[in-house]
Amino acid sequence: MAWFILVLAGLFETGWAVGLKASDGFTKLWPSVWTAVSMTISVVLLGIAMKTLPLGTAYAVWTGIGAVGAVILGIVMFGEPAGAARLLSVLLIVAGIVGLRLTAPS
Repeated sequence: MAWFILVLAGLFETGWAVGLKASDGFTKLWPSVWTAVSMTISVVLLGIAMKTLPLGTAYAVWTGIGAVGAVILGIVMFGEPAGAARLLSVLLIVAGIVGLRLTAPS
């Protein structure tokens, strides 16, 4: 269950990153509200997952999910570049997340 909660936390991490971009420096109300709510949910879920999971594993996976999600949504929603080196770098982050999951203590 802790891994499921951690993945949700990572998805909300992505949500607040996208919201932060959409808020235009907190000058737009609803994206700013979404950002604050997503940040809160993300950190609370991370804290719950850390009751069971090791600190380094949980934090690295959380930030990795957020980073991968932010890059993908940046490409899709904001037209950011999707070059081969950039996508390879994202795949390396995913490999790191998978590696941490596979080597985490049960």
